[in-house]
Amino acid sequence: MDVEREALQSTAYPEVQTFCQKHGLMFEVVDLRWGIQSTEATDHMTTELCLEELDRCRKTSLGPAFVALVGDQYGPCLVPTLIEEKEWEALKAQLSTRPGDLELVAHCFRRDENAMPPIYVLQAPGTRETHGPEEATLTSVLRSGAQEARRLGLITQEQWQRYHRSVIEWEIERGLLSLTHGDQGATVFLREIQDLNKHILEDCALKMVDRLPDGCLDIDAQNLLSSLKGRIADMQPEVLKAHHLLWSHDLVNPQNKVHAQYLKELGEQFVARANYQVLERLQELEAGRQELAWLYQEIRHHLGLSAEATTAFCGRQELLAQVGQRLRQSDSHPHTPLVLFGPPGIGKTALMCKLAEQMPELLGCKTVTVLRLLGTSQMSCGAHSLLQSICSQVCLAYGLPLPPAQVLEAHARVVHFFHTLLHTISCRNFESLVILLDSVDDVDSIHRARRIPWLPPKCPPRVHLILSASSGQRGVLDTVQQRITDPESYWEVKPLSSNQGQEMIQLLLEASRRTLSPEQRDLLWASLPECGHPGRLRLAFEEARKWTSFTVPAPLASTAKEAMHQLCARLEQTHGQLLVARVLGYIVSSRHGLSEAELKDVLSLDDEVLQAVYQDWTPPSKELLRFPPLLWVRLRRDLGNCLARRPADGFTLLAIAHRQLAEVIQERYLSGPEKAKRHGLLADFFLGAWSQGTKKLITLPLVGKPLNLDRKVAPQPLWFSDTIANLRKLKELPHHLLHSGRIQELKQEVLGSMNWISCRSISGGIESMLDDFDLCAPHVDCPEVSLVREALQLCRPAVELRGMERSILYTELLARLHFFTTSHPALVGQLCQQAQSWFRVCPHPVLVPLGGFLQPPGGPLRATLTGCHKGITAMAWSLEETLLVVGTQDGIVAVWDMEQWQVIHILTGHTGEVRCVKVFAQGTLALSASKDRTLRLWNLLSGQEKLTIWDRASEGPTEAQTCSLYVDEAKKAVYSASSSKVSAWNLETAELVFHILGDASEPWICTAVLASWATLLTVSQCGVVTVWCSATGKVQGKQHLSSIKEETPTCGVSVQKPGEMVIGFSKGSISLVSSEGDRLLEKLPEAVEFLVVSEDESLLAAGFGRSVRLFLADSQGFHRFMATDLEHEDIVETAAFGAENNLIVTGSQDALIQVWSLSEQGILLDILEGVGAPVSLLVLRGGTLMASASQQSSSFKIWDLTHTQKPRASAPFLDRTGLTAVSHNGSYVYFPKIGDKSKVTIWDLAEGEERDALDTSNEVRCLEVAEQANLLFTGLVSGIVLVFPLNSRQDVLCIPPPEARKAINCMALKLLLSRSPMCLLLQE
Repeated sequence: MDVEREALQSTAYPEVQTFCQKHGLMFEVVDLRWGIQSTEATDHMTTELCLEELDRCRKTSLGPAFVALVGDQYGPCLVPTLIEEKEWEALKAQLSTRPGDLELVAHCFRRDENAMPPIYVLQAPGTRETHGPEEATLTSVLRSGAQEARRLGLITQEQWQRYHRSVIEWEIERGLLSLTHGDQGATVFLREIQDLNKHILEDCALKMVDRLPDGCLDIDAQNLLSSLKGRIADMQPEVLKAHHLLWSHDLVNPQNKVHAQYLKELGEQFVARANYQVLERLQELEAGRQELAWLYQEIRHHLGLSAEATTAFCGRQELLAQVGQRLRQSDSHPHTPLVLFGPPGIGKTALMCKLAEQMPELLGCKTVTVLRLLGTSQMSCGAHSLLQSICSQVCLAYGLPLPPAQVLEAHARVVHFFHTLLHTISCRNFESLVILLDSVDDVDSIHRARRIPWLPPKCPPRVHLILSASSGQRGVLDTVQQRITDPESYWEVKPLSSNQGQEMIQLLLEASRRTLSPEQRDLLWASLPECGHPGRLRLAFEEARKWTSFTVPAPLASTAKEAMHQLCARLEQTHGQLLVARVLGYIVSSRHGLSEAELKDVLSLDDEVLQAVYQDWTPPSKELLRFPPLLWVRLRRDLGNCLARRPADGFTLLAIAHRQLAEVIQERYLSGPEKAKRHGLLADFFLGAWSQGTKKLITLPLVGKPLNLDRKVAPQPLWFSDTIANLRKLKELPHHLLHSGRIQELKQEVLGSMNWISCRSISGGIESMLDDFDLCAPHVDCPEVSLVREALQLCRPAVELRGMERSILYTELLARLHFFTTSHPALVGQLCQQAQSWFRVCPHPVLVPLGGFLQPPGGPLRATLTGCHKGITAMAWSLEETLLVVGTQDGIVAVWDMEQWQVIHILTGHTGEVRCVKVFAQGTLALSASKDRTLRLWNLLSGQEKLTIWDRASEGPTEAQTCSLYVDEAKKAVYSASSSKVSAWNLETAELVFHILGDASEPWICTAVLASWATLLTVSQCGVVTVWCSATGKVQGKQHLSSIKEETPTCGVSVQKPGEMVIGFSKGSISLVSSEGDRLLEKLPEAVEFLVVSEDESLLAAGFGRSVRLFLADSQGFHRFMATDLEHEDIVETAAFGAENNLIVTGSQDALIQVWSLSEQGILLDILEGVGAPVSLLVLRGGTLMASASQQSSSFKIWDLTHTQKPRASAPFLDRTGLTAVSHNGSYVYFPKIGDKSKVTIWDLAEGEERDALDTSNEVRCLEVAEQANLLFTGLVSGIVLVFPLNSRQDVLCIPPPEARKAINCMALKLLLSRSPMCLLLQE
């Protein structure tokens, strides 16, 4: 049936493959008899592997699992390779009367006493002398013996069949006839040749049927074939597809029209049948689909691995007991996580799995246990997906609401949710929760960033976290130690004793029903002197289990690395050095692993492998060339447990199970240029360079000339269908292009492709796309790549808010990158062209940017970060550590790394809004004060809480909470102040130093600790200034403000050097207050809303209404610095000075941030957009980085102010009124001028700058453009309409108002037949 086999491969398989891909499935053909010599196709090993693969297909396939092509041959009946002892004795008894036959059988089989029970093993032809004619009679001898033994009832029917069934019948029996529930994806194609019996003795006919060794027709085989066909027709008629061909001498010839039609129908039937089976199975799955099927699959995966890991567990009882005692002791109070560490292969994974198994017993109560063997599945490889699965499982176990999709999309929100969830479980007094995370070394983000921001440094009561980490060279244990600093949290996993090691080997042998002879056992122990490393013991077991009782083994390697090199050498000897090197090299080179279908496709593209395979025979097809699957399956069997199967994106990927083995493979097979070659071929595969009929040249040894053959590898489009993305390509291709050195292709196919960016972002989230850019950035020296990466970062908030839709992503990116199309045409320009092309063919309504109008990359905005659930109430920089500490309304303190834009700590403990945050001790410590009346001291490096201060002096419901903090590092004291109390505590002991209670009827508005003067000032609502001793809290003096009458204080700020405080008042007065008295500094037109001093206290800013006034320090206090005030269009909320006093930044209620130059007398440098809510917080770091936030938003922005102090090539226009008009196909935008609505700004989008301004002499209320008439209509608050020609600044037309003179709110224009516009007005 070779012709039929090739016909299916040429046309049918690719069709089914495309169909499967459109449904998110991977199509794999397992035809172990294709591409090999006939002798290999019928040997014992091939038959065993075929049956094993058949079982694997039935177990894993979602559709067609077994296809049989049945013609006119029954096939050979092979001798069993193994015969059990009792069966052997039964056969021997029947052959005892025939000494010659008995001698033949005894010569071909040897007794293996290492099997339990003993078995007789067929010897390979190379290990025994050939008996000539007697060799061919072995099968008939065993058949006759089995026939007699069966007649006497000494063996079963199934045992008898082992000697009488052909390979074909065994496979059909296993794949179809033995099934009890339907056909389970089976199909049988039957070819019947009419009138074959009339031509049966012709030479061409004899090639199609079974023949005896003498060349005659095998009548018995033909009868058995007829019986098999009958059984199929009787038992599974629905799977039988019969084809009847007329006899001809050239059967089967594709050149024959009749035969070609038959082959076409065969292919069509196969495609229809396979597609139907796939759809049927998918419908069944959809009907029974569970909402959290992905989570259940993940849990089952880790539980299955855990059961395997504990099969030979021994020893460690003392350590298990100690861990249990530690858990019980810490269950009722906060405690640090537990870390088990040791070198690779010491048995940490088995110990963690045993802990999970025995947890209820160890803890002494009911528990919810969550186990993850990190790195063994795709979801356990990254911190984000790991936390997603853990949070979902914990919520499910405790009956809590699942985390919403918006939380799961953003990493910072997932971290926040995880920490909050642990405290929720603790507070509700649920069953204890135990989370076991094995091998944190294998979490990608930990290995790359050397940080574990999601790991809580302390666990609340009834919540336990147990980690394991290797103490090898990867340094992950050091990273964990930075997070968990308590030495008592670390428990070393030590080697097993010699006796325990021997016990482990014995358990493994018993589980596999094997044993060893005394000599072999002695050799094994001699090779492993006092070896207590379970990993090394398992490697030794894998070798020893292959020993038969008559094997004389070689000594084993003494170290794990030597053993792995020994394993590779043995595989090379059996399978060939080239094949072993390539298979293992491709698997290790992959980013996440390879599926078996992918691996076979890649090997089919490797010319050197194919040349080695077809060195002694030619491939079966002249049109296509593939790697023979049998060679891979043989190697896979010998690799055994060295291969790990990892679920990923609905597929099963192969990876190397042991990290040390992967390192040996890299050293042995991927050194020098070999590494780039492996990545290069993998890149070709995932690019689809040789798919969809594209042929590849090769010269085979026996052919001698180049052949251009189709390799029939899977196509690799970005999208398989409208909703199914090619996830494997998305995750693998950037990795391989990068490491093969093909940077230009990387930029063209990935980083500079809008199709790629949108596909990757839609299918995996924008964070996955950013991860790809981060992966490539260190190796790609290209400023354009940085621009695109930053633009994606800027798009993140919009995508997270509105969901990942292609139109949103295209609009956002084009509106940010359009500025750079001319200056960066190679990559950014191409991206913009691709986006514009997509907009032109988009069938749906969509916003199409005509130019750049959103904040571009390379500008002041560095990032918009979201990680909180509620508004932000406090912020502070840690200068030395480049950290930003953020306090929120829901009591969370988050610590952000401003280099990685990642949350590194979520500090939980507060139960109320965080009011203040102070960073000190060279940026390593932070103090937070909350509405819950606690102060908490945090270590910003480890994320651990150092102490908690409870302010229990007054706990009445009306008691005001802390509103300001001051830390005196020299005296190791902290002061907290509210409207009615001031408290001081010792920072090291948390002991109360003093507590001052005020009068609730006369609350304090301002409080200042003047450390260098050892005084503390309070100013009450009635204007009473009280001086206190900052060391004891005793009153030193009291006075009334003399410079202020009939005003109440509104705000204040301390000036430490002179020991003074500046106070603002309700009617605009600003007064300088000290222990000696007070004096008036300035009178402002409105109430003073806030006061801010610069870091060196040389400048003072006072905010009032929509303005900020600046003052310069002098010997008398402060005097006015500039003649003009800094103006906003809305009420100013806050301000901050640059470190060098060269600029000031102000924020207002309309969410705008304005940057002013102080070195140029208050010139407005830039206007920045906040987070869409009133700007309530501005904090600067070193004069370059600034964070802005609002109490009404959970997001905050990071700005680089160096960009505001230098000219930019382009900038987006900034309009807050919404009154915009567009002309010249989007080239010009018109909007009221910021700060003066009586002027209309003309903005040139191409240049990114203001082109001109039109003066209307009155506030503009609406704008309209008559494009064809080239006129701009401006509706004014006075009721007048001014009409400006767009191409001239003269001949302005004025449309006078009606008598009512009411403001014009909107206009509508209509072009008349005379091509003159008609204007319709709507007035108040």
